[in-house]
Amino acid sequence: MGFTDAIKHGFSNYVNFEGRAARSEYWYWILFVVIVAVVLTIIDAKVIGAQVTEGLFSLATLLPGIAVGARRLHDTDRSGWWLLIGFIPLIGGILLIVWFVTAGTPGANRFGPPAPTTA
Repeated sequence: MGFTDAIKHGFSNYVNFEGRAARSEYWYWILFVVIVAVVLTIIDAKVIGAQVTEGLFSLATLLPGIAVGARRLHDTDRSGWWLLIGFIPLIGGILLIVWFVTAGTPGANRFGPPAPTTA
């Protein structure tokens, strides 16, 4: 899945917590959010003087980010509820990153068929 396809898929499935997301879909989503957040933070600092647009963008991408994270965990045959482990300082975040970079299970798992890797 390419960059633009991953962004389109992330926004079109913003409340879809079922199915699976390929590594490329998840990491392109993260790349998009980080790039836009950095640009909006710079614009906010230079033009507005307060974090208005970056805050609105973060709010707008919160639910789609949780959904794509849950689908990514489904690809590794883990429940989306494992996202809550991120609330454990340091260890939870490290564990989530390891799971997010792990290859998905080959073939179908309890969350459905493999995620499409191409459009």
